[in-house]
Amino acid sequence: MTTTPTSAGTTTLRIGHSPDPDDAFMWYPLANFVGPDGHRYTPKIDTRGYEFVHVLEDIQSLNVRSAKAELEITAISIHQYPYVAKDYALTSCGSSMGDGYGPMIVAPQAMNIADLKGKRIAIPGERTTAWLAFQLLLQEHGLTKDDITYDNVMFDDIIPKVVAGQYDAGLIIHEGQITYQNQGLKLVVELGQWWTESRGLPLPLGGNCIRRDVGGGDPTAIAEVCRILLDSIEYALNHREEAVRFALNWARDMGSDLADEFVGMYVNDWTLDYGQRGRDAVNRLLTEGAAAGLVPALPTDDARVDFVDPA
Repeated sequence: MTTTPTSAGTTTLRIGHSPDPDDAFMWYPLANFVGPDGHRYTPKIDTRGYEFVHVLEDIQSLNVRSAKAELEITAISIHQYPYVAKDYALTSCGSSMGDGYGPMIVAPQAMNIADLKGKRIAIPGERTTAWLAFQLLLQEHGLTKDDITYDNVMFDDIIPKVVAGQYDAGLIIHEGQITYQNQGLKLVVELGQWWTESRGLPLPLGGNCIRRDVGGGDPTAIAEVCRILLDSIEYALNHREEAVRFALNWARDMGSDLADEFVGMYVNDWTLDYGQRGRDAVNRLLTEGAAAGLVPALPTDDARVDFVDPA
Protein backbone atom coordinates (compact mmCIF):
# COMPACT_ATOMS: atom_id res chain seq x y z
CA MET A 1 0.00 0.00 0.00
CA THR A 2 2.34 2.71 -1.25
CA THR A 3 2.02 5.65 -3.59
CA THR A 4 3.58 5.20 -7.02
CA PRO A 5 6.32 7.54 -8.35
CA THR A 6 6.10 8.04 -12.13
CA SER A 7 8.96 8.28 -14.59
CA ALA A 8 8.57 12.06 -14.67
CA GLY A 9 9.23 12.27 -10.95
CA THR A 10 5.61 12.91 -10.03
CA THR A 11 3.64 10.70 -7.69
CA THR A 12 0.37 9.13 -8.77
CA LEU A 13 -2.54 9.28 -6.37
CA ARG A 14 -5.77 7.53 -7.29
CA ILE A 15 -8.84 9.47 -6.21
CA GLY A 16 -12.08 7.52 -6.11
CA HIS A 17 -15.38 9.31 -6.41
CA SER A 18 -18.93 8.79 -7.61
CA PRO A 19 -19.92 9.55 -11.21
CA ASP A 20 -22.36 12.22 -10.12
CA PRO A 21 -22.43 16.01 -10.55
CA ASP A 22 -21.30 17.11 -7.09
CA ASP A 23 -18.18 14.92 -6.99
CA ALA A 24 -17.37 15.80 -10.60
CA PHE A 25 -17.73 19.48 -9.72
CA MET A 26 -15.39 19.24 -6.72
CA TRP A 27 -12.62 17.41 -8.53
CA TYR A 28 -12.94 19.13 -11.91
CA PRO A 29 -9.76 21.15 -11.20
CA LEU A 30 -7.81 17.87 -10.81
CA ALA A 31 -9.15 16.31 -14.03
CA ASN A 32 -6.44 15.08 -16.38
CA PHE A 33 -8.28 12.98 -18.96
CA VAL A 34 -10.60 13.09 -21.95
CA GLY A 35 -14.14 13.55 -20.70
CA PRO A 36 -17.31 11.93 -22.03
CA ASP A 37 -17.84 15.11 -24.06
CA GLY A 38 -14.59 14.45 -25.93
CA HIS A 39 -12.80 17.44 -24.41
CA ARG A 40 -9.29 17.01 -23.05
CA TYR A 41 -9.19 18.29 -19.48
CA THR A 42 -6.01 19.26 -17.65
CA PRO A 43 -5.50 20.36 -14.03
CA LYS A 44 -6.54 23.90 -13.18
CA ILE A 45 -4.50 24.16 -9.99
CA ASP A 46 -0.98 23.42 -8.79
CA THR A 47 -0.97 19.73 -7.92
CA ARG A 48 2.45 20.03 -6.24
CA GLY A 49 4.09 17.15 -8.09
CA TYR A 50 1.15 14.76 -7.76
CA GLU A 51 -0.79 13.27 -10.64
CA PHE A 52 -4.37 12.48 -9.73
CA VAL A 53 -5.94 9.50 -11.47
CA HIS A 54 -9.72 9.60 -11.21
CA VAL A 55 -11.48 6.32 -10.38
CA LEU A 56 -15.22 6.74 -11.00
CA GLU A 57 -17.42 4.16 -9.27
CA ASP A 58 -20.68 4.22 -7.35
CA ILE A 59 -20.32 4.88 -3.64
CA GLN A 60 -21.10 1.31 -2.55
CA SER A 61 -18.31 0.03 -4.80
CA LEU A 62 -15.93 2.60 -3.33
CA ASN A 63 -16.97 1.55 0.16
CA VAL A 64 -16.07 -2.04 -0.73
CA ARG A 65 -12.71 -0.96 -2.15
CA SER A 66 -11.98 1.08 0.96
CA ALA A 67 -12.25 -2.08 3.06
CA LYS A 68 -9.23 -3.33 1.09
CA ALA A 69 -7.46 0.04 1.33
CA GLU A 70 -7.02 0.00 -2.45
CA LEU A 71 -7.11 3.73 -3.27
CA GLU A 72 -4.93 6.48 -1.85
CA ILE A 73 -7.84 8.93 -1.73
CA THR A 74 -11.47 7.95 -1.86
CA ALA A 75 -14.96 9.17 -1.30
CA ILE A 76 -16.60 7.14 1.42
CA SER A 77 -19.93 6.86 3.13
CA ILE A 78 -19.70 8.05 6.73
CA HIS A 79 -21.42 4.74 7.57
CA GLN A 80 -18.36 2.92 6.22
CA TYR A 81 -15.74 4.96 8.06
CA PRO A 82 -15.63 2.97 11.35
CA TYR A 83 -14.77 -0.13 9.32
CA VAL A 84 -11.73 1.48 7.67
CA ALA A 85 -10.52 4.06 10.21
CA LYS A 86 -7.40 1.99 10.79
CA ASP A 87 -6.28 2.60 7.20
CA TYR A 88 -7.84 5.98 6.38
CA ALA A 89 -8.24 9.42 7.94
CA LEU A 90 -11.15 11.69 7.06
CA THR A 91 -10.15 14.97 5.43
CA SER A 92 -11.62 18.13 6.88
CA CYS A 93 -12.75 19.12 3.37
CA GLY A 94 -14.78 17.33 0.74
CA SER A 95 -17.78 16.39 2.85
CA SER A 96 -21.35 16.00 1.65
CA MET A 97 -23.74 17.19 4.34
CA GLY A 98 -27.52 17.22 4.29
CA ASP A 99 -28.56 20.23 6.33
CA GLY A 100 -32.29 19.63 6.47
CA TYR A 101 -32.28 17.45 3.36
CA GLY A 102 -30.71 14.22 2.17
CA PRO A 103 -31.58 10.67 1.10
CA MET A 104 -35.25 9.82 0.70
CA ILE A 105 -37.60 6.90 0.72
CA VAL A 106 -39.96 7.21 -2.25
CA ALA A 107 -42.82 5.01 -3.42
CA PRO A 108 -45.45 4.91 -6.17
CA GLN A 109 -48.17 5.77 -3.69
CA ALA A 110 -48.45 7.67 -0.42
CA MET A 111 -47.45 5.73 2.69
CA ASN A 112 -45.82 6.26 6.07
CA ILE A 113 -42.98 4.53 7.94
CA ALA A 114 -45.27 1.92 9.50
CA ASP A 115 -46.55 1.01 6.03
CA LEU A 116 -43.02 -0.08 5.03
CA LYS A 117 -43.27 -3.18 7.19
CA GLY A 118 -43.22 -6.22 4.95
CA LYS A 119 -42.44 -4.16 1.87
CA ARG A 120 -39.67 -4.81 -0.66
CA ILE A 121 -37.26 -1.88 -0.82
CA ALA A 122 -34.37 -1.08 -3.15
CA ILE A 123 -31.37 0.42 -1.34
CA PRO A 124 -28.13 1.85 -2.78
CA GLY A 125 -25.84 -0.28 -0.61
CA GLU A 126 -25.57 -1.67 2.91
CA ARG A 127 -22.68 0.61 3.83
CA THR A 128 -24.20 3.82 2.54
CA THR A 129 -25.08 6.47 5.10
CA ALA A 130 -28.59 6.49 3.68
CA TRP A 131 -28.99 2.89 4.86
CA LEU A 132 -27.56 3.63 8.32
CA ALA A 133 -29.88 6.61 8.77
CA PHE A 134 -32.85 4.59 7.54
CA GLN A 135 -32.12 1.81 10.04
CA LEU A 136 -31.94 4.35 12.88
CA LEU A 137 -35.30 5.75 11.77
CA LEU A 138 -36.82 2.27 11.61
CA GLN A 139 -35.67 1.62 15.18
CA GLU A 140 -37.39 4.80 16.33
CA HIS A 141 -40.60 3.32 14.90
CA GLY A 142 -40.11 -0.06 16.56
CA LEU A 143 -38.90 -1.75 13.38
CA THR A 144 -35.62 -3.22 12.14
CA LYS A 145 -34.24 -4.27 8.77
CA ASP A 146 -35.71 -7.73 9.47
CA ASP A 147 -39.19 -6.21 9.12
CA ILE A 148 -38.58 -5.36 5.46
CA THR A 149 -37.14 -7.08 2.43
CA TYR A 150 -34.33 -5.17 0.75
CA ASP A 151 -31.93 -5.56 -2.14
CA ASN A 152 -28.79 -3.64 -3.08
CA VAL A 153 -29.46 -1.84 -6.35
CA MET A 154 -27.25 0.57 -8.31
CA PHE A 155 -28.28 4.04 -7.20
CA ASP A 156 -29.31 5.17 -10.69
CA ASP A 157 -31.44 2.05 -11.22
CA ILE A 158 -33.54 2.46 -8.07
CA ILE A 159 -36.11 4.91 -9.40
CA PRO A 160 -36.69 3.01 -12.67
CA LYS A 161 -37.12 -0.27 -10.79
CA VAL A 162 -39.59 1.25 -8.33
CA VAL A 163 -41.55 2.82 -11.19
CA ALA A 164 -41.57 -0.55 -12.96
CA GLY A 165 -43.12 -2.18 -9.90
CA GLN A 166 -40.11 -4.36 -9.04
CA TYR A 167 -39.95 -2.72 -5.59
CA ASP A 168 -42.55 -1.21 -3.31
CA ALA A 169 -40.25 1.67 -2.38
CA GLY A 170 -36.72 2.91 -2.95
CA LEU A 171 -34.05 4.57 -0.84
CA ILE A 172 -32.67 7.21 -3.19
CA ILE A 173 -29.45 9.25 -3.15
CA HIS A 174 -27.69 11.67 -5.50
CA GLU A 175 -29.67 13.58 -8.12
CA GLY A 176 -32.72 11.32 -7.79
CA GLN A 177 -33.55 13.43 -4.75
CA ILE A 178 -34.60 16.30 -7.01
CA THR A 179 -35.89 14.34 -10.02
CA TYR A 180 -38.01 11.56 -8.45
CA GLN A 181 -41.25 13.52 -8.81
CA ASN A 182 -40.76 13.54 -12.57
CA GLN A 183 -41.48 9.79 -12.41
CA GLY A 184 -44.69 10.23 -10.43
CA LEU A 185 -43.20 8.93 -7.17
CA LYS A 186 -44.29 10.07 -3.72
CA LEU A 187 -42.09 11.01 -0.77
CA VAL A 188 -42.38 8.68 2.21
CA VAL A 189 -39.67 10.25 4.37
CA GLU A 190 -36.86 12.75 3.92
CA LEU A 191 -34.05 11.36 6.07
CA GLY A 192 -31.98 14.53 6.17
CA GLN A 193 -34.95 16.57 7.29
CA TRP A 194 -35.82 13.99 9.96
CA TRP A 195 -32.25 13.95 11.26
CA THR A 196 -31.80 17.72 11.35
CA GLU A 197 -35.16 18.32 13.01
CA SER A 198 -34.63 15.61 15.63
CA ARG A 199 -30.91 16.11 16.35
CA GLY A 200 -30.36 19.74 15.49
CA LEU A 201 -27.42 18.73 13.30
CA PRO A 202 -26.83 18.18 9.59
CA LEU A 203 -26.80 14.59 8.37
CA PRO A 204 -23.21 13.73 7.37
CA LEU A 205 -23.58 11.61 4.25
CA GLY A 206 -20.19 11.25 2.62
CA GLY A 207 -16.63 12.29 3.22
CA ASN A 208 -13.24 11.94 1.64
CA CYS A 209 -10.40 9.92 3.10
CA ILE A 210 -6.65 9.82 2.66
CA ARG A 211 -4.88 6.54 3.24
CA ARG A 212 -2.64 6.85 6.27
CA ASP A 213 0.46 5.60 4.41
CA VAL A 214 0.41 8.36 1.76
CA GLY A 215 3.78 10.10 1.66
CA GLY A 216 5.24 7.30 3.73
CA GLY A 217 2.79 8.14 6.49
CA ASP A 218 4.34 11.58 7.03
CA PRO A 219 1.64 13.85 8.52
CA THR A 220 3.13 16.81 6.64
CA ALA A 221 2.75 15.05 3.28
CA ILE A 222 -0.81 13.99 4.12
CA ALA A 223 -1.68 17.57 5.10
CA GLU A 224 -0.20 18.80 1.81
CA VAL A 225 -2.43 16.42 -0.17
CA CYS A 226 -5.39 17.67 1.85
CA ARG A 227 -4.42 21.21 0.85
CA ILE A 228 -4.52 20.23 -2.84
CA LEU A 229 -7.99 18.78 -2.35
CA LEU A 230 -9.16 21.97 -0.66
CA ASP A 231 -7.60 24.06 -3.44
CA SER A 232 -9.60 21.99 -5.95
CA ILE A 233 -12.90 22.61 -4.17
CA GLU A 234 -12.16 26.32 -3.78
CA TYR A 235 -11.28 26.67 -7.47
CA ALA A 236 -14.50 24.92 -8.50
CA LEU A 237 -16.62 27.16 -6.29
CA ASN A 238 -14.83 30.25 -7.60
CA HIS A 239 -15.25 29.12 -11.22
CA ARG A 240 -18.72 27.72 -10.83
CA GLU A 241 -19.98 28.00 -14.40
CA GLU A 242 -17.10 26.08 -15.96
CA ALA A 243 -17.11 23.48 -13.17
CA VAL A 244 -20.86 22.89 -13.58
CA ARG A 245 -20.35 22.57 -17.33
CA PHE A 246 -17.82 19.80 -16.63
CA ALA A 247 -20.19 18.17 -14.10
CA LEU A 248 -22.92 17.97 -16.73
CA ASN A 249 -20.98 15.04 -18.19
CA TRP A 250 -22.41 13.01 -15.28
CA ALA A 251 -25.78 14.72 -14.79
CA ARG A 252 -28.58 12.28 -15.55
CA ASP A 253 -31.94 13.82 -16.46
CA MET A 254 -30.70 17.31 -15.55
CA GLY A 255 -29.95 20.47 -17.45
CA SER A 256 -27.44 23.04 -16.30
CA ASP A 257 -29.83 24.87 -13.94
CA LEU A 258 -30.91 21.70 -12.13
CA ALA A 259 -27.33 20.43 -12.01
CA ASP A 260 -26.23 23.72 -10.49
CA GLU A 261 -28.99 23.41 -7.88
CA PHE A 262 -27.90 19.88 -7.01
CA VAL A 263 -24.24 20.87 -6.81
CA GLY A 264 -25.19 23.69 -4.45
CA MET A 265 -26.87 21.22 -2.12
CA TYR A 266 -23.70 19.20 -1.59
CA VAL A 267 -20.75 21.45 -2.48
CA ASN A 268 -20.87 24.47 -0.19
CA ASP A 269 -19.37 25.82 3.03
CA TRP A 270 -19.67 22.36 4.64
CA THR A 271 -17.48 21.00 1.85
CA LEU A 272 -14.71 23.50 2.54
CA ASP A 273 -14.57 22.42 6.18
CA TYR A 274 -16.84 20.42 8.47
CA GLY A 275 -16.50 23.03 11.17
CA GLN A 276 -17.26 22.08 14.75
CA ARG A 277 -20.95 21.49 14.03
CA GLY A 278 -20.11 19.19 11.15
CA ARG A 279 -17.59 17.27 13.23
CA ASP A 280 -20.19 16.94 15.98
CA ALA A 281 -22.65 15.61 13.40
CA VAL A 282 -20.24 12.91 12.21
CA ASN A 283 -19.50 11.80 15.74
CA ARG A 284 -23.20 11.87 16.72
CA LEU A 285 -24.20 9.67 13.78
CA LEU A 286 -21.46 7.13 14.40
CA THR A 287 -21.99 7.12 18.16
CA GLU A 288 -25.70 6.43 17.67
CA GLY A 289 -24.91 3.79 15.08
CA ALA A 290 -22.52 2.04 17.47
CA ALA A 291 -25.00 2.24 20.36
CA ALA A 292 -27.64 0.65 18.11
CA GLY A 293 -25.26 -2.15 17.14
CA LEU A 294 -25.19 -1.02 13.51
CA VAL A 295 -21.50 -0.02 13.24
CA PRO A 296 -18.40 -0.80 15.30
CA ALA A 297 -17.06 1.81 17.69
CA LEU A 298 -14.22 3.89 16.31
CA PRO A 299 -10.75 2.56 17.19
CA THR A 300 -9.52 5.87 18.68
CA ASP A 301 -9.01 6.30 22.41
CA ASP A 302 -12.06 8.55 22.73
CA ALA A 303 -14.09 6.73 20.01
CA ARG A 304 -14.20 9.94 17.96
CA VAL A 305 -13.14 10.68 14.39
CA ASP A 306 -9.71 12.16 13.76
CA PHE A 307 -9.74 14.68 10.90
CA VAL A 308 -6.86 15.70 8.63
CA ASP A 309 -6.53 19.45 8.17
CA PRO A 310 -4.83 21.03 5.13
CA ALA A 311 -1.27 22.32 5.28
